[in-house]
Amino acid sequence: MIARVWRGWVGAGRADEYVGYIERTGLAGYRGTPGNRGAEMWVRDLGDGRCEVTTVSWWESLEHIRGFAGDDITRAVFYPEDDEYLLDRETTVTHHEVARRYGAD
Repeated sequence: MIARVWRGWVGAGRADEYVGYIERTGLAGYRGTPGNRGAEMWVRDLGDGRCEVTTVSWWESLEHIRGFAGDDITRAVFYPEDDEYLLDRETTVTHHEVARRYGAD
């Protein structure tokens, strides 16, 4: 299994709104792609008026990630309204081989 990780930063007052937006766009895109094994979105208040948002998605293989992200799987996928929310963003993602996992499944 492969974990795909991305981070962006939004104004603290818009974090909940952004989470809802990503639920309807990015997370829905994950769910609709064969080979996706789930995803989580994490939010951390930085205490300076910003929140860091991290998405972590799990995939059966890099080939399945291509079905979501296209040929350049290191490039982050963005949606039309992202610019309205994001103060800053990573334009690339990282991929990690999941060596061990436990918990609810």
